[in-house]
Amino acid sequence: MSMSQEKLESFRRAFPPSRGVEEIPGQDIPTFQVERELLPELARRLKDDPDFDFKMLSDVCGVDWPERQARFDVVYHLYSLTHNHRLRLKVPVSEQDAVVPSVYGVWRAADWFEREVFDMFGVRFSGHPNLKRILCHPSFQGHALRKDYDPGQRWLLREGEQDEPSWAREVQEDEDHFETQVLNLGPSHPATHGTLRTVVRLDGEVITRAECEIGYLHRCFEKMSERHTWNQIIPYTDRLNYCSAMMNGVGYALAVEKLLGVEAPPRAQVIRVILSELSRIMDHIVCIGANLNDVGAMTPFLYVYQAREEIYSLLEACAGGRLTISYVRVGGLANDVPEGFEEAVRYLLRRIPPLVDDMERLITENRIFRQRTEGIGKLSAAEAVDWGWTGPCLRASGVPYDVRKTNPYLGYETYDFKVPIATTGDTYARYLVRVEEIRQSLKIVEQALKRLAPGPIITDNHHVALPPKEKVYTEMEALIWHFKLIMEGMKVPKGEVYGFTEGANGELGFYTISDGGGSPYRLHCRPPCFAVFQAYPHMLEGHMIADSIAILGSLNIIAGELDR
Repeated sequence: MSMSQEKLESFRRAFPPSRGVEEIPGQDIPTFQVERELLPELARRLKDDPDFDFKMLSDVCGVDWPERQARFDVVYHLYSLTHNHRLRLKVPVSEQDAVVPSVYGVWRAADWFEREVFDMFGVRFSGHPNLKRILCHPSFQGHALRKDYDPGQRWLLREGEQDEPSWAREVQEDEDHFETQVLNLGPSHPATHGTLRTVVRLDGEVITRAECEIGYLHRCFEKMSERHTWNQIIPYTDRLNYCSAMMNGVGYALAVEKLLGVEAPPRAQVIRVILSELSRIMDHIVCIGANLNDVGAMTPFLYVYQAREEIYSLLEACAGGRLTISYVRVGGLANDVPEGFEEAVRYLLRRIPPLVDDMERLITENRIFRQRTEGIGKLSAAEAVDWGWTGPCLRASGVPYDVRKTNPYLGYETYDFKVPIATTGDTYARYLVRVEEIRQSLKIVEQALKRLAPGPIITDNHHVALPPKEKVYTEMEALIWHFKLIMEGMKVPKGEVYGFTEGANGELGFYTISDGGGSPYRLHCRPPCFAVFQAYPHMLEGHMIADSIAILGSLNIIAGELDR
């Protein structure tokens, strides 16, 4: 939701144009351009003043305007959990003096977000504690998301050029312990759940310091998006969180539909809900099952994975693919669900609960499992918000934030479901929250199935969606629309929106800018597990190596979403 008029007036009084804050009208959420010198004071006021209470920094990204004197915008998206308000700040800087004060001292969530802007655009953040590349390797030259960077250019990482933490070369000895050692966890190990590397310093088996290295799976999704039409981007969104690909496509399509001012037909919306919630269940099954396997509980892993495979069979019947399905289209869906879809969903509604019950009987009160997870990887509610956590991990720390409730989409406000929370914020709590979310998603699917009425599955606006094939073959107008959409892509009106949905790992955001052309001018993905994972090395300190595996599995880091 946007800020209330009262809050907006209070903000305008505190930071008038004379102080270097200028309101940008006509935006989807209140947006202000801010002079960089004022940013630290403004950020602190917005976070600490109860009138505003923007405790969460949702995202930071960059935008390149090469024809403009102040070439770069650094864009901040803020969220107030108390007031359910959102705010966008833009800080313009020139290429010659691309330096912005870091807000890491205000929100710890700024850590990796600012590093990404530095990596992709070359904007420096003064006062950042560890400003270095994050998605590209240290030998990479240039900044990939600048408009003048050749998308075909590649830079090889050669042996000996890999980045190492400065402390990794230190060996310390004192009277309290015989020696310390540095150990690499990953990036090629089954327990890292993807190409994730964590460098830890050990005192015996206790981790005293850690740093994460990511980017091994980075393919610059955002650069590719600038070179493809709006619908051609959908297969790329599938490859973000490939454990729940349907939800990525839905989130992206909703952002573009917001720019276009169109809605998918009611039948398409209900199908999106059904397949999204089944995808959420699949994603949680991957997280729970793999985490249990990591800590030695092989049997329940096999139980719950049966449900996952059967959901995949339903997706395959709808879209022809199992893992990355590319089923969503802007304005609706690629095609209608097959005959027998409703009965297949009812079968899943009967099949999944007993499998989850069996898993819970084996695990939830299991003494060994609880010893491995209770009190491990604890993060308080305030800490989780400060790091920018969303989704099940945040709810396990006691914060009931769920986009489906606070900012409903696809009619979620009309569905009866609860937002599960825990209070301990540890690995065990994250397990409990995901188990209950599976049950709540089943409840949503059951309600949605009763609403599945006949009707079209994509908008009839042929500026947006391809006409039916039978019309293309028989009507000249339909043939022309088909040709224009295929060759040029849809023309999305000029503007910008921040579209966000509740992905399996939390708030999945797409900050989308259109210049009126057939492709995005800028498309930035706010991946939920990017904010979650940046806290991981800080959580490890004081834990043992075995604990690090349990913690990592409970965070559910998906490398495709993390690295994009």
